[in-house]
Amino acid sequence: MKFAHLGDCHLGSWRYPELQEVNMNSFTMAVEHCIKEKVDMVLISGDLFDSAYPPIETLKSAFAEFKKLSDAKVPCFIIAGSHDYSSAGKTFLDVLEHAGFCKNVYQPEERADGKIMLQPVINGKYALYGFPGMKSGLEVEKLRKIFLQEAPGFFRVLMLHTALKEAIGALPIDSISISELPEADYYALGHLHIDFLKPNLAYSGPIFPNNFEELEELQYGRFQMINISFDSLKREQIPLKIKDVTLVPVEIGNTLAATERIISELEKHNLEDKIVLLRISGNLSSGKMSDINFSEIEVYIKEKKAFIMLKNISKINFEESKTEIEIKDIHNVEESIMASYIEQNPVKFSEKLPQILNALSIEKFEDEKSVIFQDRVLDELKKILEF
Repeated sequence: MKFAHLGDCHLGSWRYPELQEVNMNSFTMAVEHCIKEKVDMVLISGDLFDSAYPPIETLKSAFAEFKKLSDAKVPCFIIAGSHDYSSAGKTFLDVLEHAGFCKNVYQPEERADGKIMLQPVINGKYALYGFPGMKSGLEVEKLRKIFLQEAPGFFRVLMLHTALKEAIGALPIDSISISELPEADYYALGHLHIDFLKPNLAYSGPIFPNNFEELEELQYGRFQMINISFDSLKREQIPLKIKDVTLVPVEIGNTLAATERIISELEKHNLEDKIVLLRISGNLSSGKMSDINFSEIEVYIKEKKAFIMLKNISKINFEESKTEIEIKDIHNVEESIMASYIEQNPVKFSEKLPQILNALSIEKFEDEKSVIFQDRVLDELKKILEF
């Protein structure tokens, strides 16, 4: 018996087309590996898409991959995650299911005593149970009420999209302990993009890192392959390496000399076809962010044929706040205002401002209902703010 455990694919998440492509290519690599290994089934434990209503191009590419699984006669089972969950109750996961490409294993039966019995979806020798992730961790209290309908003789898999107390440590977020969950033979978890791995319990790992910090820490995506023989279970983590990541940390002493210093540090690396992470840090007593010529840096990056460059300035600290807004180009008003604000407010939230403004500029689709549009915008904002 052998099956694949995927999750946190977040297809359509990156606002950079290049990284959207790498994300989808990682998903493609996972699907092709599953077909090659002739797995009994593929499990996706939430957040297949980054929102309940992903872009049409993302949907087209995703459907093509599910068709590959269907043509290879590899069944796929799924639950919603906190990103592709919708309070309206309808998402594109339903479209995938209606097309015959997957089966949602969330089969609840609420009891008069407030308990929730999860009914199994049977696939061969497996009994599959699932409970979806919800916005803001609202699934946690409900999970304390669940129990599994008996399925004697089957290998029981419980698919969840939630935070485990044992995995988050002291972080102040809603979570549930392993001891509070019903007994299962394997727990296929999604939600946390971490390597929390037990013999019969694991977070799948993201198919591809979802932000700068994750690229810095994880560098590439992954998923789990589960082999069962007799009374033993072996779990193997499968890496999904599409592009190499090069981290270039640069500490600057003043902004006027920063451009030259950054380029000199970049010169030390082979950047061709790499995802370049430029992390700039330093304690500055004077100067402005606009003194750093990022346009010149980007031209250098292109000349060196890098795949893409992402920059992070969250670790720049301005000791004094005497900066005035300097606007040399009327078309860069927004950028200048944000740069000034970040200088005067050097906290982690400030670096999210461009993403927040980008999310608020999302356009309403033709014939899209207002409630769906609002839900889509809120999904994007919650993702940026890490709610």
